[in-house]
This record gives sequence, structure tokens and C-alpha cells, in this order.
Amino acid sequence: MQKDPLIKVDNVKKYFGSTKAVDGISLQIEKGEFVALLGPNGAGKTTLVEMIEGIQKPDKGEISIKGLLWGKNDKEIREVIGLSLQETHFIDKLRVDETLALFASFYSLPKSRIETALEMVGLEVKRKTYTKNLSGGQKQKLALGIAFLNQPEILLLDEPTTGLDPSARREVWDILMNMKREFNTAMILTTHYMEEASYLCKRIIMVDKGKVLARGTLEQLLAEYKNGEIINFEVDSGIDEKVFKELGHYLSINLQENNKKGEIIVESLVNYMPALLKYIEQKSLKLSAIECRKMTLDDLFITLTGRHLTE
Repeated sequence: MQKDPLIKVDNVKKYFGSTKAVDGISLQIEKGEFVALLGPNGAGKTTLVEMIEGIQKPDKGEISIKGLLWGKNDKEIREVIGLSLQETHFIDKLRVDETLALFASFYSLPKSRIETALEMVGLEVKRKTYTKNLSGGQKQKLALGIAFLNQPEILLLDEPTTGLDPSARREVWDILMNMKREFNTAMILTTHYMEEASYLCKRIIMVDKGKVLARGTLEQLLAEYKNGEIINFEVDSGIDEKVFKELGHYLSINLQENNKKGEIIVESLVNYMPALLKYIEQKSLKLSAIECRKMTLDDLFITLTGRHLTE
């Protein structure tokens, strides 16, 4: 008999007046799986996660956690979930270890869990620091420590690195990967950082306007929707669009500023680039900028919606 998935979301809908925040989303998360919900602000990510957390109730559809339902098995579900919201506010005059002790008391956890959490998030040296004196990255580490206190099977993280500098963001990533390795923790991560999603999560679910646009691994998504490589260029004089067709096959082209700059998506940079550079040299054009790169999740999102993830 096949086991139930760790998390099962079945055709869930949540409306706020005429706004369809979540409009018929279904998904499943297995034990130990890291999954990213990727989309811009207002896509419905937070509302979906809040329903999985039990903070909000779906208008339609059903959400089960280990086969258990909110409203019937609340205590059992809370014991397997750790969560971190978009913003975490601490009591200024509590120290780091006191804050962890407070939250540990809600679960009747032993003091050893506080020490484990401090070590896991790397805040041992800050244990006696008042929370108001922590940096943004340290506060986020403390939030993760709280989420991890009950050593949950499921972590639900809503944009945990928003506002952090690149170094602090990487430290948070390392903490999460360590949790996965040591405890086989599953995670749903909402983010609009494509690098974060691709680094942490094997499976990615792209969401916009309350609906799932695409899902799969990064490689599967790029292969299925628009496999290609990108050339961005800028020259001092416009190039006739028909020239690009003569240089070789391309998948799409977007020219701007009287054809002085543009983006070409090609199947192979190796095949197309030599002809383009040779043409620029022959015509004595001044090349002020050129960039060659692989497709990214942001490129894919633009393909599907016409706008960037960060919009």
C-alpha cells in the first residue's frame, strides 16, 4: 500500500473578495524533499504557505499533513512543522538563549534542544546577546533556530533571506542544507530569488496570479519551456534585423534603440557567436557590451508571463 505524501495540497482555492490569491493549486511534498515556490510578490505564495501552516483556511480544496487535517488533528500537525514567517519580531529585552527557551517551553522541550538549535544556526557566541542587538542575518538565524527547536519533519519558510546581504544569505542556505543532511527535513521555501531556489531545491514550482505555471527540476523546466542560450549585445550603429537571420538560426530576438542593442536566444552560442563577431568586425562596428549566458529561471518566468520574478 502506497504511503501518503508528507504534504498533499488538493485543488486548493482562497479568495479575498474578487482577488483569487490561490486559484486551484495542487501539489505534493515527499519526506526529505526541498521544494521552492517561486514567483513575484502577490503571486499567492504566502497565502498558500499560510494555509499549509494552518494560519488560514482554504475556501475550497483540502490540505493534509502526513494524512492529518487541520481542524481535526491540529496538535499532531504542529508537532511535525517548523515555520518562519516573512518578518519575525522578538522581545528586545530577551537574550538569544532566553528567546529559544521561551519557544521551547511551548513544546515542553528539554534544555538540550536549545543547545542543539544554537549550534545548528551558529549562534553559540551570541547566546547572551539581547535580540535587539542582533544583525539582520543573526535575527534570521535565530528565527531558523526557533523553527528547528522541535526538530520538525517539515520546514515552511516564507522568503527567509529577503533583505539580507549576499554573505548572510549564503550562511542561511548552509544552515538549511545542514538540516536536510542531518535530519532529512522536508522544506517548502517561498522566494523570488532564482539563485536561492536553484541552489537549495531540487524541485521548483513556479506560481503567478494564484496558479501553478510550471513545475519540475531546473533542468526539466528549461528544457521543456525554452531551451537555449542568450546573447546580449550593444553596438554603436543599428543592425538590420534580416542580418541576424543570415548569420544563423536563432530561437527569438528582441532589438531595441533602433537595433543598436538587443537580446538573441540561440540554440548554441558556439555556432552563432563566431558569425556575429565576424560581422561586427567586418562592418567596423564599435562593440560596447556583450554578454553570453545560459537561460535562467527569471528568463523562463519572462517567457511564461512577460515580466520578471522581482516585479
